[in-house]
Amino acid sequence: MDDQNRNLIFATVLSFLVILGWMFFFPPEQPVRDTTADNVAADADLAVADLPPSARVAGETVPDAPAAEVEAPRIPIDTPALAGSISLNGGRIDDLSLKRYRETLDPDSPIVDLLSPVGGGQPYYALFGWAPGGSLEFDDVPGANTPWRLVEGEELGVNRPVTLEWENGAGLTFRRVISVDDDYMFTIDQTVENRSGAAVRMAPYGTVARHGEPDTTGFFILHEGVVRMSDGELQELDYDDLPDLTADAREGAPADVIEVAGDGWVGFTDKYWMTTLVPGAGSAFTSVAKYVPRSDVYQTEARLPTMEIGDGQTATTTMQLFAGAKEWESILAYQNQGVDRFVDSIDWGWFFFLTKPIFVVLHWLNLAIGNMGWSIIVLTLCIKALLFPLAYKSYVSMAKMKELQPEMEKLKERAGDDRQKLQQEMMQLYKKEKVNPASGCLPILLQIPIFFSLYKVIFVTLELRHAPWIGWIRDLSAPDPSSILNLFGLLPWGVPDPSSFFAIVSLGVLPIFLGISMWLQQKLNPAPTDPTQQMIFAWMPWVFMFMLGNFASGLVLYWIANNTITFSQQYIIMRSQGYKPDVLGNILRGFKREKKEAK
Repeated sequence: MDDQNRNLIFATVLSFLVILGWMFFFPPEQPVRDTTADNVAADADLAVADLPPSARVAGETVPDAPAAEVEAPRIPIDTPALAGSISLNGGRIDDLSLKRYRETLDPDSPIVDLLSPVGGGQPYYALFGWAPGGSLEFDDVPGANTPWRLVEGEELGVNRPVTLEWENGAGLTFRRVISVDDDYMFTIDQTVENRSGAAVRMAPYGTVARHGEPDTTGFFILHEGVVRMSDGELQELDYDDLPDLTADAREGAPADVIEVAGDGWVGFTDKYWMTTLVPGAGSAFTSVAKYVPRSDVYQTEARLPTMEIGDGQTATTTMQLFAGAKEWESILAYQNQGVDRFVDSIDWGWFFFLTKPIFVVLHWLNLAIGNMGWSIIVLTLCIKALLFPLAYKSYVSMAKMKELQPEMEKLKERAGDDRQKLQQEMMQLYKKEKVNPASGCLPILLQIPIFFSLYKVIFVTLELRHAPWIGWIRDLSAPDPSSILNLFGLLPWGVPDPSSFFAIVSLGVLPIFLGISMWLQQKLNPAPTDPTQQMIFAWMPWVFMFMLGNFASGLVLYWIANNTITFSQQYIIMRSQGYKPDVLGNILRGFKREKKEAK
């Protein structure tokens, strides 16, 4: 077995093993059973009722909890990006939909729902209030079920804030001003005026709560659950992690509590959407992630320091709430406005040093070209241009290896069965001719982290969701919808569900082109004489074709473009070095050999 073919087999088998390991550790997404319908909260023991006592001052109590939804007036929300309403029962932001996004590609499909009130199938909401301290009781401060009244404004919109008010009957007047920008950031200003005749103590807080474990993608590559930034340190907690934290709480650890000195945020992230509490830049607060087992509620909290308000004084506190789509440009704009490292709320993964720049370039290309599919192809050209110096050395080395084939055959004849002598003489020949037999592997090895990083970008970033390319490819984040089983739509029957096992044989146009492009690239070199090598090379393109058939179309498109450019580069460079690849001859000889073997 010559070294060139050994290197090619090594690189190919390594790539195959990496892909196989990827499929094993990151299996295709599976539907997750909806458990929230079993956990609709109907008692008064929910959400913030279980705030742990950490960071309280002596004598403080905890706020009350949202009971089952009652009939209460609502304030409409209408902005270019959002639609929904705020309940005057607790002043909860619990009804929110995203106008710019639909559930499916069908233009008549419903817009995406983000937040929903208690009493529905999947309660998910944000609420704000004050935790009583000192001599105050629950009834003295606003909480989850406070009956607010609207005193200013009729509809929440851009430059149209609304003001809520509540008096406790004991000299304390609370006001809440809610405003929203033209994207996804709410600002909540809470004010308390003290006319009680004595100083009072209380602590403002914000809470985001989810009843029951939500539907998730169920894909290991993607984080869905708690995401938070605490003084520059990012933390991600899966939903499965939170019950374990509660178990620790029974032994004295009050959930997962972090004291943030200056900058941070905390909330829940889905694949494309996020709901996050953002205290003001430079504000110290207590960041809490927890699970309430008796009511099956997952929640995050941002608790601001306790305030003392003297008689006749007024105190105001501000907190923001991001509730919307993880659009890179919007999140970056909020980061530039002071939300510390907000772009890290997007799950860039372990290869963040590659995924971030790859996405930025892809996003810029999409803005310039106007089509994400063509942008992926241009991005491939850019990546190949960056790797061209290595590719050039590799292909020059391969061409020289081909020129040395007659000399290598003579060495094999002289060495006979003495493999040690053969290896020594080959190494002397490589050194004399300045040929590196391992250089052919390097470009392929460098492609592996780039491949994974691009897959991460295509899978997790919102900008690829429902992004069309040409014709039948209307969503580059989803597999090719065409299928060879119905002749790509010419026959009247359907195809297997993408989540079923039989979907692996339901190959679309792009996966087939992928297999062909790998096969042609393979034929650029003369077929090896060793039968084992022949078998590996013969099957590898088609194995990859089936394995990648259910990957995102954008990733398959990248691989096809990469194979095509690699083929062109290798052909031109090898010809420039005096070696003329006989691609057509290799194909014809391969057919003849296969026909002969069949007889």
